[in-house]
Amino acid sequence: MQDVQIRHDWTIEEIKAIYNTPLLELIFRAASAHRQYQDTAEVQVCTLLSIKTGGCSEDCAYCPQAARYNTDIKVHGLLQKDTVLEYARKAREAGSTRFCMGAAWREVRDNRDFDRVLDMVKGVNELGMEVCCTLGMLTEEQAKKLADAGLYAYNHNLDTSDEYYSEIITTRTYDDRLQTLDNVRKAGVSVCCGGIIGLGETHEDRIKMLHTLSNLPQHPESVPINALTRVKGTPLEHMPKVEFWDMVRMIATTRILIPSAMVRLSAGRAEMSVSEQALCFMAGANSIFTGEKLLTTKNPSFEEDHMMFELLGLKAREAFKEEKETAAAC
Repeated sequence: MQDVQIRHDWTIEEIKAIYNTPLLELIFRAASAHRQYQDTAEVQVCTLLSIKTGGCSEDCAYCPQAARYNTDIKVHGLLQKDTVLEYARKAREAGSTRFCMGAAWREVRDNRDFDRVLDMVKGVNELGMEVCCTLGMLTEEQAKKLADAGLYAYNHNLDTSDEYYSEIITTRTYDDRLQTLDNVRKAGVSVCCGGIIGLGETHEDRIKMLHTLSNLPQHPESVPINALTRVKGTPLEHMPKVEFWDMVRMIATTRILIPSAMVRLSAGRAEMSVSEQALCFMAGANSIFTGEKLLTTKNPSFEEDHMMFELLGLKAREAFKEEKETAAAC
């Protein structure tokens, strides 16, 4: 087996060939790439908190927080800093090393709410956790303010291919998303960017999304792979459940294309057995969200994940590991 090289010039044809590799061979190749770049016994443990829920003006067809859909989500304004820090402390005590804060905004605005988020970022950073935010679109200047406050990562998913994107979202463009990623990069913040499968897209759309991600000038440090969570009241509520094997194939292909990234087994994990999750880890996943909710949808609890880690012999990746390794090498 040849070493897997980090590349930014993948062709659609090359990715298609990898994606369509017989599944057991694909998992073997991905596991080899994973072993080359990561400690396969380590899993990054993250917790995601909705700090502002519902009332979003976007029309993302999968999202229960869009104001235009009747999903019975209880709208609440921005949480108080003390409440957020209490959640962060509990997550840290339960083993999480990255704390992610999500706000149902179309874009960041320069107002008092953003100032409060900056204060939250400072507070979580002082707890010794990696801080991530997902707040919608933002400018380069706003990204720099977040970086100055101690933000470690910013999540902004592509969701699907450029070609299929307009079938899912019309209130912002694919280029808007790419511009936000560029603004985050310019501010020196690491990028968390992946997608969702099960939106009605084709395998070709999945391949094209991975083509975009793997050919970015700098690969995302984190790549979440999400299975659609079907929420009553959204346009996609009647979509069929994503096949487990499709998740494995996406994770394995991502691991081969972007071998140094944290590949996150994200939404959809609550519907997986421990044995199914184990196969995802074997295929190259090495990051999860833990805690009872993923923003507004169900997620495995801390206790369930502790039991799974013990069974599989996994350990939590420490916070800021990459920075510590870089400093030690200098």
